[in-house]
Amino acid sequence: MGLIIAGERSGVGKTTLTLALLAFLSAQGYRVQAFKVGPDYIDPMFHTAITGIPSRNLDPILTSPNYVQSCFTRHSQGADYVVIEGVMGLFDGVKFQSSMEDYASTAHVARILKLPVAIVIDCSRLSGSVAAIAYGYSRLDPQVQVAGVILNKVASDRHLRLLKSALARIKMPILGVLFRNQDISIPDRHLGLVPTAELPQMTSIAEKLATLAKTCFNWDLLLPLLKSDNQTSITPSAFCDKFESKIKIAVARDRAFNFYYQDNLDILEELGAELIFWSPLEDQKLPPDIAGMYFGGGFPEVFAEELSANYAVRQQVYQAVVSAMPIYSECGGLMYLCDRLVDFQGKDWEMVGAIPTTARMSQRLTLGYRQASPLKESCLVAPSSCSSLWGHEFHRSQLDILPQYPLWQTQGISSQTQISYEGWQIKQIHASYIHLHFGESKFLPQRWLKSCLNYRNQL
Repeated sequence: MGLIIAGERSGVGKTTLTLALLAFLSAQGYRVQAFKVGPDYIDPMFHTAITGIPSRNLDPILTSPNYVQSCFTRHSQGADYVVIEGVMGLFDGVKFQSSMEDYASTAHVARILKLPVAIVIDCSRLSGSVAAIAYGYSRLDPQVQVAGVILNKVASDRHLRLLKSALARIKMPILGVLFRNQDISIPDRHLGLVPTAELPQMTSIAEKLATLAKTCFNWDLLLPLLKSDNQTSITPSAFCDKFESKIKIAVARDRAFNFYYQDNLDILEELGAELIFWSPLEDQKLPPDIAGMYFGGGFPEVFAEELSANYAVRQQVYQAVVSAMPIYSECGGLMYLCDRLVDFQGKDWEMVGAIPTTARMSQRLTLGYRQASPLKESCLVAPSSCSSLWGHEFHRSQLDILPQYPLWQTQGISSQTQISYEGWQIKQIHASYIHLHFGESKFLPQRWLKSCLNYRNQL
């Protein structure tokens, strides 16, 4: 089994409460597997930092309902407890390809996995009305089993008595209570929480969360819900096109670049890649004998001065581009490969110079799923092998100059959304704002690693 922590809407504190659950159970020595509904990168970083076990994304748009089920089953085995953090409000999803109205919502994933849900309710402006909210959420969809509620931002003991009295009328179990003055603040900025790599106080935060969880949750009710009963041995899927020799891939991972789906990294390794993690911020040279580079998303705008100052590495990356090394870059990685990056303060920083444009930060947020149709061949994709796939955009930068011959034609979930064109292919660069999940698109890493192998064999 396992328990999904859902919110009645965004911003009610489900991430903090999820982390508190994980921190307490991990501090007791249990093996806890965490998951995150949706395309988010940062919340899974916190899950992983606390449990020591990679957290997994469950997203039926980026992958499929079948993949969500298989991913959950595979990674829950051997765990003592399983916690899934939801996304937005319980029923907040999209109408996807003429299907249900709440596709990819927390409720949709609860139906796929047949798991119970705990609803986090922000009680800061509620008393008796809490019962109406809990009643509505528990009755709207009979296929979604609401196991109880967690009350957040309770003002006082008197306030709690009012909430308990109201919930008793509908026989709604209270799984936890968090008082307003117990709230633990985790720093955030323009794309969400500050990643764990930038928080030297992460250990202290985890300890405070574990202490809080010890008293704020009803563990007699929670533990049976969280207990994993998935002890089935799952044989890893075999790749018919697995490369026999190891292909060394340099993966940029530091404070500036850390947006990676763990499944993507695992799939690359299962296909035969040897992943070598390195830092464009701190390392003075590229890893030796590499056949390709992977730049994920992250916050290059926050560390633009340091990235720019590391001239030696920028030049080595540029020379790798010139030599036609296959390079896959998403979002922040795209920005790093540009000529320049202009940060939020308007300061202009020199970047790698492989893509002839400037990435400029702005307050405008570009966010959402994208159906991406390839327009030209790259080291990652070809129109002949893929008519379209689904990705996700999440950034506050814009490019001053757009590519003359873009990689992708993109469109949002609704057919009424505007068609756009983006993505750069230069030499063997595939650089785009589109974040991709390889779970149901293994032909992408297969093609990329084949390009890397060809590059290595030509040296």
